Amino acid sequence: MEFGIEIFILLFIVGLLAGTMDTIAGGGGLLTLPALLSVGITPIEALGTNKLQSVFGTFTASIYFFKKKFIDFSSMKLMIFMAFFGSSLGAFSLTLIDSSILKRIIPLLLIVIGLYFLFTKNIGEVEKHKLVSTTLYSFTFVLAIGFYDGFFGPGTGSFFTIAFIYFLGLNISTATAQTKVLNFATNFAAMLYFLIFSKVYILLGLVMGIGQIIGAIIGAKLVILKGQKLIRPLIVIVSFVMSIKLLIG
Repeated sequence: MEFGIEIFILLFIVGLLAGTMDTIAGGGGLLTLPALLSVGITPIEALGTNKLQSVFGTFTASIYFFKKKFIDFSSMKLMIFMAFFGSSLGAFSLTLIDSSILKRIIPLLLIVIGLYFLFTKNIGEVEKHKLVSTTLYSFTFVLAIGFYDGFFGPGTGSFFTIAFIYFLGLNISTATAQTKVLNFATNFAAMLYFLIFSKVYILLGLVMGIGQIIGAIIGAKLVILKGQKLIRPLIVIVSFVMSIKLLIG
């Protein structure tokens, strides 16, 4: 399939906007998947190409947050591995499990997350005590959310962020930063699966990826500058919008 220059320009802009949005609050797929489907490729090709372009944004955001001392990769090794492993299992399970069950459950979970961020005024303002150990967190929540991202995907960033805040006691900026690392791991694992077993439009993904890089840098800077004041309302908005989109199909 051939694409005109206007398609590449459109997808670059969408990648930039999605990269900014994804880095701050997640939900970039709300922009990228419809854009990819609009150019005439199949849903499975759109999913694979979407994973390719999203890798650029999450990787860029991760490196930016690392340089700003928001991330300690040495303490995240197990989490990164479990996120990658979980996403690999999820992508493999696409052909074995009916995803319609998740389509009914996930909107409700996203609404709960949105309401939690909306009515908990001081959420993530300061570090709090851990409720579980990092090891237990990795083998349970990280594995489960990683599996979900490889299998279905919408809301992964919100799920990781709320889990970091609630179970590990991180502040909202650090939780957002570490979410990007795990999101990169889950995206990369799913991307590999799609590259091997399905068709991915490499050039489309690369063009969007360039936009993602620029957007991720903008988003990461905003997270550091604005922190809780910016992230909290955007997570609320993104959670509700994703819920509505999933409910209406």
